[in-house]
Amino acid sequence: MARPSQPLTGSSGDNAPLSRRLRLLLAASAGLPVAALYYAQPMLGVMGSSIGASDTTVGLLPTLTQLGYALGILLLTPLGDRFDRRRIILIKAALLSVALLLSGLAPGIGLLLVVSFAVGLTATMAQDIVPAAATLAPERERGKTVGTVMTGLLLGILLSRVVSGVVAEHFGWRAMYLIAAASVALIGLVAWRSLPRFRPTSTLSYGALLGSLATLWRRHGALRRAALAQGLLSVGFSAFWSTLAVMLHGAPFHLGSAAAGAFGLAGAAGALGAPVAGRISDRFGPEVVTRLGAGLAALAFATMFATPWLEPNARLWLLVGSAIGFDLGVQVTLVAHQTIVFGIDPAARSRLNAVLFVTMFVGMAIGSASGSLVLARWGWVAVTVLATSSAVAALLVRLMPSAGTAR
Repeated sequence: MARPSQPLTGSSGDNAPLSRRLRLLLAASAGLPVAALYYAQPMLGVMGSSIGASDTTVGLLPTLTQLGYALGILLLTPLGDRFDRRRIILIKAALLSVALLLSGLAPGIGLLLVVSFAVGLTATMAQDIVPAAATLAPERERGKTVGTVMTGLLLGILLSRVVSGVVAEHFGWRAMYLIAAASVALIGLVAWRSLPRFRPTSTLSYGALLGSLATLWRRHGALRRAALAQGLLSVGFSAFWSTLAVMLHGAPFHLGSAAAGAFGLAGAAGALGAPVAGRISDRFGPEVVTRLGAGLAALAFATMFATPWLEPNARLWLLVGSAIGFDLGVQVTLVAHQTIVFGIDPAARSRLNAVLFVTMFVGMAIGSASGSLVLARWGWVAVTVLATSSAVAALLVRLMPSAGTAR
């Protein structure tokens, strides 16, 4: 049955305040799709044993998912400036549900690798939600609204590991994918009933739309710095989370997927810092937040150098503390970077967001691949070196003097 038509929403900034229900829907609509990128990470140990795949091969699952996400942001997210975002969100929700369902039913590693890439492509629904929220909110509430949606997105990233670890431990890894498929289908249905239509802000052809990404990159120094710094932070972030389950599965811990997933509870503290980061950005400027966040991430990664000299219980506690610190640093830096990017050109928010997140998830894919390789060849200390170095590099980018349009 056709649903009643709703008024188009533009980007004038003088919209009516968002209801609490719609704000929570937007947060859930960002969190559940992006969670699909991370369900596999704490399950890699049990997945490999279940389908007879090596640690190296099964380690490709998060890499392909993140590469798919980066490619989806590059090729699909800019369409939000050209077409009705509501329609794009609903199509992606349907396709993501199918991809997750196929993941749960995959008989072997071959199909699982293919659909993992498809999950990444369609999970970019989350990146259509964030500019949609910025468009729906009146200007005086934009920071608060984007902060709320980003809290949902970040909680989806971090709590996904907790949920998938527990579900895999008690019901098997396939059950996690089936539950995820149902949850995305449900949120898609609610979005179909609740989201308004969005007025396009560009008439560019698809080719010109993609070409404009390079133009935006060249034109805005603020965009380049934000993307590069966030991408570097993402290398260390992903290297840690992509290797944690494998490291904990081996000696001296011999812990299962539930324990690896439980680390997401420590990391979830970072998501709670998102609204605070927005308020600090409003008061002191986002540049201050980016430097504080990158510095905190570098310090937290560096503390993990002590792990080889600690007994197992103390080592676990240090890892928990480090996870809280670097997740908080990475996430508040992301919120500040989005504040910078969304302020550059309101008519190009989807494309600016695409550039930021493509760079970020390319960094995550590099971190996943290099983290698994480094762990296999040189051990956990080498993963710590990789993560700390990338965070220090991000801090140096933020400390560089700004020029031109950089903010």
